[in-house]
Amino acid sequence: MITLNHYLVLAAALFCIGLYGVLTSRNALRIVISVELILNAVNINLAAFSVFVAPKQAIGVSFVPFLMVIAAAEFGLALAIIITLNRTSDINAVESLRKLWG
Repeated sequence: MITLNHYLVLAAALFCIGLYGVLTSRNALRIVISVELILNAVNINLAAFSVFVAPKQAIGVSFVPFLMVIAAAEFGLALAIIITLNRTSDINAVESLRKLWG
């Protein structure tokens, strides 16, 4: 039987993998994919808590499609920006951001 703890462990693992990818990667596409992993961890938490805590209300499950649409739009926009930056100049977007941070 799968319990709430199993879902929480899965979401925590996805979140940690995504956070590690965001913090250590120098490739902008990998950073975007890592952010998608973090958003999917949030989706798993919302759905799991909705099913196990308030199964009749389905509040958390109703937020999951909205987050999936937001994640898809974010990924499309970030991919378009990365491709445009790579085509128009030799500037590496991640290195430029790291220089701005100091």
